[in-house]
Amino acid sequence: MSAAPPRRWFSFRPGDVLRAVLGLVGAALGLLVASWLVPSFVIDGPVQAFVVAVNVAVWGFLLRPVLVRLSVFFGWAGAAFVGLFGQATIIWLATLDVEDTRVSSILGAVLASWIVAAVSMAFSWIATAGTEDAATAKLLRQARRRPATVADPDVPGIVFVQMDGVPFPVLDWSVRAGNLPTLCRWIRDGSHHMAEWRPKLPATTPASQMGILHGSIEGIPAFRWVDRAEGKVYVANKPADAALIEAAHSDGTGLLADDGVSVSNLFTGDAPTAYATMSAVQRTQETKETRLTLASFLASPNGLARAIPRMTGEVVRERFQSRRAIRRDVRPRVHRGWGFVGERAALTGVLRDLNTNLVASAMLKGRRSIYVDYVDYDAIAHHAGMLRPESLEALVAIDEVLARLEKVAEVSPRPYHLVVLSDHGQSQGAIFAERYGEDLAAVVSRLAAADAVDASLNAEGAGALHSVLASSSSGDTVLGRALARTTDTMAEHTFADSDQAAATEESARGEGDDERFLVFGSGNLGLVYVAGESHRLVLQELSDRFPELVPGLVAHPGVGFVVVDTEEHGPVVLGRGGEHRVRDGVVTGEDPLAPYGDHAAEFVLRAATMPEAPDIYVNSIIDEMGEVAAFEGLVSCHGGLGGWQDRAMIVWPDALPGPAEMVVGADALHHLLVDWLEHLGHRQDLARRGRAPVAEPQP
Repeated sequence: MSAAPPRRWFSFRPGDVLRAVLGLVGAALGLLVASWLVPSFVIDGPVQAFVVAVNVAVWGFLLRPVLVRLSVFFGWAGAAFVGLFGQATIIWLATLDVEDTRVSSILGAVLASWIVAAVSMAFSWIATAGTEDAATAKLLRQARRRPATVADPDVPGIVFVQMDGVPFPVLDWSVRAGNLPTLCRWIRDGSHHMAEWRPKLPATTPASQMGILHGSIEGIPAFRWVDRAEGKVYVANKPADAALIEAAHSDGTGLLADDGVSVSNLFTGDAPTAYATMSAVQRTQETKETRLTLASFLASPNGLARAIPRMTGEVVRERFQSRRAIRRDVRPRVHRGWGFVGERAALTGVLRDLNTNLVASAMLKGRRSIYVDYVDYDAIAHHAGMLRPESLEALVAIDEVLARLEKVAEVSPRPYHLVVLSDHGQSQGAIFAERYGEDLAAVVSRLAAADAVDASLNAEGAGALHSVLASSSSGDTVLGRALARTTDTMAEHTFADSDQAAATEESARGEGDDERFLVFGSGNLGLVYVAGESHRLVLQELSDRFPELVPGLVAHPGVGFVVVDTEEHGPVVLGRGGEHRVRDGVVTGEDPLAPYGDHAAEFVLRAATMPEAPDIYVNSIIDEMGEVAAFEGLVSCHGGLGGWQDRAMIVWPDALPGPAEMVVGADALHHLLVDWLEHLGHRQDLARRGRAPVAEPQP
C-alpha cells in the first residue's frame, strides 16, 4: 500500500478566491440590509460594510474554533448557545474598530447575524445558480486540505439514505418526470437500479427500521402497543421505550455493527456511534465527539444562523400553502395547525442540514457504513398528501442532499456507494373521523358501552426533533439541565395521549372494576385492547362481555375487516360478507382480504399471532379510488393494509448484486444489505443473524 501524502495545514485552490469574494460580498450586503432594518445596528455605507465583512471573516477564523471547543466543555446545550450567539459575538467584535459603525445591544447583533446569514444565503444561491452547497462546502475544503487516512482505504463504504415513507410509484413517477435530477441521472445512466420491496404488516417505521437495522420484525405490532406481560404501553419514538425495544431485539450484529454510524434513526443497528438516534439518547448525551460535531455545525455561519431565516421562510410557505388548499377546497385534506408548522420548519430548515453535516463528517472520517433517516417527505405528506407540491418539494430537497453526498464521497478517505431506500410507502384518503363523524375510540365506546382512551396522536416528525433535543441535553451543566427540562416539557405534549393510555392500563390492572378500552391508531390500522387484561381475549370472551362490539365493528361502513383470535381456529378475519381463517386458509363467503393484495393473509397471520397483538385489529376500508381512512388525523398514512403503504422502494449501485426476486419483509431486506456489506469486505469477524443470504451470487 502506498504511503499517504503528507498533510498540509494550508493549500491554495483557485476556487477559494471566488468563494472568498462571493462570501465577502454576500456578507457586506447582509450587513447593509441589517443596518437598514435593525435600529441598534448601524453601518454607514458600503465601504464600512465591506471592511466589517472582512473583520467578520478574520474574527470567525480566530474565534470560532475556540467557541466550539468551549461549547463541548459546557455540554451540548453550549453548542446551541454558540449557534445562537457565537456569530453575533463575532459581528460585534468586527465592528469595534471600524469608523461610523455601532452595535448598541446584543439583541441587535443577534438579529443582524440572522439577517446577514439570510442575505448571504440568498446571494450565494443566486451566484451559484441555485445550488445548496453551503452546508457542506466548508467540510469539503477542510477535507482537501487535511485529508483523513484509514487503515483499509481500498474497502468501499456504504451510505444508506432512508427517504422515509416514499412509495415506489412516487419514486418511479418522479424519476420518469426528471423531477429528481440526481436519482434520475443515476437510473438513466445505469449506475444504479431501482426496485420495489414489500414491508410486512405493520407498514410503519418502528417495525421496518428494526427489521432493516437488526434483522427482526417480531413483537412490534404498530407504533404504540400494550405489552400485557409487563402491563406497559410502548411508544416506539419515546427514548426510554426505544432503548428497551432495541435491547429486546439486538444481538450485537446489527447492520452497522462494523464501524457504522447511525444518524437520526429510531434504532442504532448496533452502530458504535449514534447521532440523534432515539434508542441511544442516554448514550449520546455522554459522547464528546457527538457534541463537537453538533457544535461545529451550529457555530458555523452556514449552521444555525442560516437555519433560522430558512425556518422563518418555511413557516410563511406552510401557512400560504395550507390556506391555499382551503381556498381551493383540496380533498382530501386535514387541519394543518401551528404544531405542524413548527415541525415542518424545523425538519426542513435545520434538521435536514444537520443530518447531512453529520453524514458528511462521518464519511470524511472514513467510517465504513452510515445509515441516515430523512423524514421530511413523510412528515409533510402526512398532513398535505403524498402527491401535493409541498410534499414533492421535500423529496426534491433530499435528492439535492444525494448530490452533495456524491461530492463528499469524491474527497473521502475511502470510496463510498450510496444506497437509497424507504422503510414503507403511504396510502391516502379522508380520515375516518371526518368521513363518519366519530373516531374509532368513540365507535368502540358506543358499541361496548364502556370508556375508551384514544391514543392516536401522530408524533413521528415531532419525535425526530425530540431525539435531537434529548440527545443535546446533559446533566453535567446548568445549560444541559435547562435543555433537559425543555425536552421534558416537549415530551409531555408529544406523548400526552400515550401517557394517558399507560395510566389507564395501570389503573385497570390495579382496580379491575369498570370496563375500559385502549384504542391506538397506526395509520388505517386500529388496535383495540381491553385495559388491564393479562392475556389476549378470544372472540367468545369478547362476545360474552361486549356482545355488540365485534359485530358492530364488522358492520361499520368505514371498516374493511376485523381480526380476532378464536380458541378453535386461531386468528380469524371477519368482514361484512364473509370470513377468512388465516391459519388454515379456509374462506367462508366473500374473502374480506381480497382487496388488500396477495400477501394479506400471510401478513395478517404473522401480526395476529404476536403476543403483543391487540384483542381486536381493525383495518379501514379501501375505497374505489384505492384510498383508505386513517384512524389518526393524517391525510396520508401507513401502518395497515390497502393502497401504496406496503410498496416501499430501494435504489442501489450497479456494483452491488441485486436481489433475485422482490424482497418481502424488512428482515429479508436486512439480509440483502448485509450481503452487500460482506461483498465489499465488511463484517469479516461478525456472524449473520437469521437465515441465508437473499442476493444473487456473483458471476
